[in-house]
Amino acid sequence: MGMVDGKTAIVTGSGRGIGRAVVLKLVSEGAAVVINDIDPVPAEETVAAIKSMGGKAVACVGDVTVPDFGDRIVKMALDNFGSVDIIVNNAGYTWDGMIHKMTDRQWYAMIDVHLTSSFRVIRAAANYIRETAKKEKGEGKRVMRKIVNVMSIAGTQGNAGQANYSSAKAGLGGLTKTMAREWGQFNVNSNAVAFGIIETRLTDEKEKGGVLEDSEKKIALGIPKDIRQRFADGVPLRRFGLPEEAAGGVFFLCSPLSDYVNGHILLIDGGLDM
Repeated sequence: MGMVDGKTAIVTGSGRGIGRAVVLKLVSEGAAVVINDIDPVPAEETVAAIKSMGGKAVACVGDVTVPDFGDRIVKMALDNFGSVDIIVNNAGYTWDGMIHKMTDRQWYAMIDVHLTSSFRVIRAAANYIRETAKKEKGEGKRVMRKIVNVMSIAGTQGNAGQANYSSAKAGLGGLTKTMAREWGQFNVNSNAVAFGIIETRLTDEKEKGGVLEDSEKKIALGIPKDIRQRFADGVPLRRFGLPEEAAGGVFFLCSPLSDYVNGHILLIDGGLDM
């Protein structure tokens, strides 16, 4: 018996990296999941991997910044699995620049992908969650649901060259705490995780030439090798985290183990923020 048997989870940005590790953990503990990625290939590969495990998954491919995305992914969860019990707002990327060189486009890109998209997914689930919780309360039931917003220590302490990203992630902290106050009455735990440096394509060595590319922009991904080493040396554990380790903290906040944890930002950074 899994810890989230019978639950349905929406996880944005879950075709690869941390998001993929999160959905695999949720499925291993009994949840059905709605996968999302802007690229169809990793999304479908993750769905196939889950089905090979005997799990339940569907893919909602698309850009989370599109205004109707929240409505679309919530509808997919309800149409396929009949409920929305867990929301993990994980999708995002970085587009760095010192503030005197940062364009409006760079600024709003980070606000839109990290903060506005999370707001829209939560808002889209509001009617289902509120009305279902009221019905359950009338029947004398207490069914806990979960919101987990993915932040960063850049949002808790700032980071040079990331005014846009840091501001968006800090905003998620305010959204998280507000939802904890608004929806606590509906038995919803709203929490966030703030990651340090986790091994993903966003933090790989820049010299490897990774890029994020669409029809409008091409952004170099990664961290220069020498800077990566300095970051690692600053972590008390002397290494970056693995996606599976990042997923462990997210899963805790999705599970019954956190039923009395609300409005909290859990740092998952190997001690870097100390």
